[in-house]
Amino acid sequence: MPWYDLPLAKLREHTAGSAEPPGLDDWWAARLAGARAAASPATLTEYEPGSYGPLRVYDAEFSGAGGDRIRGWYLLPPGSPAPAAAMDGLPGSGPAGDGPAAVVVKFVGYGGGRGLPVEHALLPAAGFATFVMDVRGQGGRWTVGATGDPAAGAGPELSTVMTRGLARPEDYYYTRLFTDAARAVETAAGLAGPGARIAVSGASQGGGLALATAALLGDAVAVCHADVPFLCDIGRAVTLAPKAPYTEVAEFLANHTGLVDTALNTLCYVDCALLASRITAECLLSVGLMDDICPPSTVFAAYNAIRSGKDIAVHPFGVHVVPGSHTERQLAHLRQHLTAG
Repeated sequence: MPWYDLPLAKLREHTAGSAEPPGLDDWWAARLAGARAAASPATLTEYEPGSYGPLRVYDAEFSGAGGDRIRGWYLLPPGSPAPAAAMDGLPGSGPAGDGPAAVVVKFVGYGGGRGLPVEHALLPAAGFATFVMDVRGQGGRWTVGATGDPAAGAGPELSTVMTRGLARPEDYYYTRLFTDAARAVETAAGLAGPGARIAVSGASQGGGLALATAALLGDAVAVCHADVPFLCDIGRAVTLAPKAPYTEVAEFLANHTGLVDTALNTLCYVDCALLASRITAECLLSVGLMDDICPPSTVFAAYNAIRSGKDIAVHPFGVHVVPGSHTERQLAHLRQHLTAG
């Protein structure tokens, strides 16, 4: 794929082409308040005791949007104390100081699920407690899931979700997923206990969820890592990206012509380029200038809107992947901004 988007100088100035919906903060506050009100206690069950040596691994379950139960993994570094098997909502799992001083909440890319703990062992091996959120109604395209989307079915699916509920922002799939992600961060904070610092991290869809949670939860998130993030400047993305998932929307609206304005309005509620100005975390993003899944201009629309401390790794020949060298950069960034805070 050649450089098909704006030149780099223009990318560094690009802003989202869509306007923010009126009352967006209050609208999202109502979504999160409803999820908290419907929540039941999170639970942890030890997974494969002994298989991971000094790492502690737990099968987690917590309440997301509408109180729906969402699965996840909780991985603790060597030497960490065992958490309680269940928590009462948002307070910690035990007395203050019992949990880790910092937790990284990890989000998964489009079509994937939480996978297996071995797929997430790097961060805990490096000393960072890690909470991995499963993705409702996905899983199976490239890594397995364990959570259904009750709006569509009981279990994980090999599905496309970009147009699910697109006619109303309240019913839209990504409204539920953003709410799940915010609740995952709150659950991780509860497990860690008072004073713990929280980072959010992910690539593609996971990068979009990292940006969204950092925006929706403000100072509750200390560090945000978003690689080649999805769901940014979506109105532009659906007219520019040559590959899925954005093409799902374009194909849908090519036939449902009467829904064009309605659908584009719904997408504004979950556009991370419109939410990004609310982020207060220290941010590290990445972008590939040959990325044909998340166009570079859409990533820069979010990055340019962030007002807190930020940096972006620009890979001139990068596509929709994250180079290993960037992972090392992220580890150093976590050491600087998460554990040194």
